[in-house]
Amino acid sequence: MRAEVPGFRLGNVLATSFTGTLSERRGDSVERIPTPDRLVEWLAVSGLAVESCTTAQLELARELREAIHAAATAAATQNALPAAAVQVINDRSAQGRAAAVLTPEGERRWRLSSPSAVEDALGVIAADAISIIAGERDGKLALCASPTCQAAFFDTSQSRTRRWCDMNTCGNRQKKARFTAKKRGISEPG
Repeated sequence: MRAEVPGFRLGNVLATSFTGTLSERRGDSVERIPTPDRLVEWLAVSGLAVESCTTAQLELARELREAIHAAATAAATQNALPAAAVQVINDRSAQGRAAAVLTPEGERRWRLSSPSAVEDALGVIAADAISIIAGERDGKLALCASPTCQAAFFDTSQSRTRRWCDMNTCGNRQKKARFTAKKRGISEPG
């Protein structure tokens, strides 16, 4: 029987959804792409279907994920971008050979150079990270207010004051903690 693997946290922004494949970074971290097959599944649900993935490609993906997280965190806190993270993001972006294509329905999709081109998919993710970190898109990078999460996310709300990477997970968890504390008569921050 296959061990239960946590579900994916998918958002509207590819790069920050990708960093969410490792969640609860400041608590008991949850790895959502523990195997090459899980990376293939994540890429498929993210519109970047590949047929297969090697352990080496999974390691490249994790390296990119951590580089995006480091650079996005620095940008969100208005600190200098880490040079090593920038290098990894740039390298993955340059190595990819994906092309943007238009569907008959008028939607943009990605065409990878071959069905097993994980590097192409990583190039798309890196290019997405570059566009949000460089400030080319309407929104702002922020960090989740959950003390155990602290994930970088791209806030596109009108007021740009969103506090949680995902209201269905971190936001609800914090609301529940406040409610429970209030019931007990304890005041908790947050």
